[in-house]
Amino acid sequence: MRRLKKIALSIFFIFVVIALFILSYGYFLKPKYDGEIRLNSIQKETTVYFDEYGIPHIYAASQKDAMTTLGYVHAQDRLWQMELMRRIAPGRLSELFGSLMLKNDKFFAGLGIDEDSEKAIAQLDKNSESYQLTMAYLDGINQFLEEGPTPIEFQLVGVKKEKFTIKDVYNIFGYMAFSFAMAQKSDPLMTDIRDELGMDYLKDFGIDGSLAHTKLKSFKGKSETYSEISKSVASLLENSPIPPFIGSNSWVVGPQKTKSGKVLFANDPHIGFSQPATWYEAHIVTPDYEMYGYYLAGTPFPLLGHNRDYAYGLTMFENDDMDLFLEINNPENENQYQTKEGFKNYQIIEKIIKVKDSSDVVLKIKKSHHGPLMNGLIDGLKEDKPISMWWTYLQHKNQILDAVYALSHAKNVDDFHQSIELIAAPGLNIMYGDAKGNIAWITSGKLYKMPENVNPNFILNGANGEDEEKEYYDFAENPYAINPEWNYVYSANNQVEPIDDYLYPGYYLPEDRAKRIVQLLESKNDWTKEDFMKMINDTQSSVAPSIVQSILTGINQTNLSETEKTAFNELKKWNGSNGLTDVAPTIYNQFLFYFLKNTFEDELGEDRFKILLSTHLLKQMIASQIANENSPWWENSSTKDKIESRTEILSLSFKQAIAQLEKKLGNQVPSWTWNKVHTIEHKHPLGEVAALRNYFNVGPFEINGSNEIINNLMFTFTEAGNHQVTAGPSTRRIIDFSDIENSVSILPTGQSGNPLSKHYDDQAVMYNEGKFRKMKMNRKEIEASSRKLVFKPKSK
Repeated sequence: MRRLKKIALSIFFIFVVIALFILSYGYFLKPKYDGEIRLNSIQKETTVYFDEYGIPHIYAASQKDAMTTLGYVHAQDRLWQMELMRRIAPGRLSELFGSLMLKNDKFFAGLGIDEDSEKAIAQLDKNSESYQLTMAYLDGINQFLEEGPTPIEFQLVGVKKEKFTIKDVYNIFGYMAFSFAMAQKSDPLMTDIRDELGMDYLKDFGIDGSLAHTKLKSFKGKSETYSEISKSVASLLENSPIPPFIGSNSWVVGPQKTKSGKVLFANDPHIGFSQPATWYEAHIVTPDYEMYGYYLAGTPFPLLGHNRDYAYGLTMFENDDMDLFLEINNPENENQYQTKEGFKNYQIIEKIIKVKDSSDVVLKIKKSHHGPLMNGLIDGLKEDKPISMWWTYLQHKNQILDAVYALSHAKNVDDFHQSIELIAAPGLNIMYGDAKGNIAWITSGKLYKMPENVNPNFILNGANGEDEEKEYYDFAENPYAINPEWNYVYSANNQVEPIDDYLYPGYYLPEDRAKRIVQLLESKNDWTKEDFMKMINDTQSSVAPSIVQSILTGINQTNLSETEKTAFNELKKWNGSNGLTDVAPTIYNQFLFYFLKNTFEDELGEDRFKILLSTHLLKQMIASQIANENSPWWENSSTKDKIESRTEILSLSFKQAIAQLEKKLGNQVPSWTWNKVHTIEHKHPLGEVAALRNYFNVGPFEINGSNEIINNLMFTFTEAGNHQVTAGPSTRRIIDFSDIENSVSILPTGQSGNPLSKHYDDQAVMYNEGKFRKMKMNRKEIEASSRKLVFKPKSK
């Protein structure tokens, strides 16, 4: 008996020791939110107050000291995210994850972002304030890298620490710019449809010329299944550990339409969800500068921000700034390609991609004057049909660092407007409001006009010299509205007005969100911050009810079962709401999958149908295609000697949807509530390992919202009907210039990327419930509710 007690005590003692070790080890790895740290490079003591959500409020004697401190605190919360972000563009993820990321690395290494970053840095003015502050920020990151604890992800994956450089900053901005582009997803698929099915099949997409102001010419040829490009690029972005930028909402209301007589500003950029979340918040105060900003990991200046004088944010312009060209090789020399002037030599570059626990991979990259060949960078392309990628971002002087610096240091609305000219790509809708009552919507991007007979929605002819001609607009021609007479501006990735009677090509999203925003803004002239808080969480569709009525008129109502009749009536009375307990959105979205599958899959095949589901073009055409009785897509190519009618497709799709929902949720239609099928989980790259999922991932949660409503919580249609949200508002911000110190915001999970920090997920429930927290700017209030971390200069 005594022996058993000794054994039990020994085991207990071992567990206590292990527990103490884990606790002490975990404590060591946590971010440091109070106490004192000594830093090189700062000239005077700098104080950081971390509020109750872990947001740093940095009070410094100079901007340079503030930026060094920002780099340090940013790194202690987000170093792992920074590491991933800086590795994507140069193709260095395989060093962490092995061959699993080799496809991503080959593609991005071949694009040329890394080389463009080097070129941009060589042209920088090293005496400029933007450069000096960037170097101070990097110095702060690197001091944490050297002296701070190593994040647990580094230890699990086995990452060797490397100092951050200014090229990392440019590469991060370069990846962001690429993730905005849509041509590589859509153009190859549209080319296949044109070549295999004919232009009539493109009328429902609006790219046959029927919705354009120009005559379009197709470069017809034998089908080469170019949609392999769409498939591969979509897969690479979906499997990237850092999610792409997708859409966004923003609206700014002038003094004439607010209760307070001051500007109100709202913005919620739509980005793929991940853990940690995209944005890092920080509030900087110096004698000559103040900014409450939202930062990408590893970047020194905020893309979203506000202070007491002005606020700015962004959405995607969705303009077309990328073209794909079919090159023609010299039959006598595969290293040459045809141009209008004759054959030219490809530029040939070799790169080494290091792969963890495997041999290095030698990547051979060919470039025409248009850009890099996709052949060899992605799977499925034949070597004798080279496809090159032309991208605005790589074709013009890269001034992105100066641009983002200028946005966060503007003096007035005119100064802000002019700074946007520095952004050649990506195309953005940049929103602005200020304390003086000014409001603005301004588009960025080097815009151009193509010849009338060239349709940029298809792969172009790289040999004739005509398809590459571009007439560039002056920046003054970029669409904008400053203090319009209707007293508000907005953007929801919708089509912009024609420029000089030219409807600028792009991959715009449907009218749904824009229409709802305008409906709401027009209805009131006494807007308040509280009204905006409700509006930014709005779950009502302004378009879906009319689509539903079009569907219902096309369904054959004879021989409907009782369950089908009940479901039919749920749709009939639906007002477009997508709340947790609504039933109609469950039926509607399940129906949409079967409608899309029955309409498009027989012509496209399974793989290309899946590609179509991920494009903006599909979202654009659903409403018009459902209503179009003469659409060629109604014909089912798999049925012999029979033309399928719109009624047959809609009726079949409705019956299949109800059968699937009965199987999944039972036969009681009132129990088919939206919360049972619409869920969200914020996934960490290491959460893909089952044993680590609960430790690193946040969720899953039931959540309201849906595709293409203001509360745009996005998912891809699936037969199973598990609408797992993959993207949505990366933050919701509302700036009230009548009460600037009580403006509000929220993040999807939390401020910290360190799973040991209590701020890793402390905003998740609030976000799901549509709640907000203050973006504090009052120093006394901040000091009263914060922990204090003091940074002192190291003694020399």
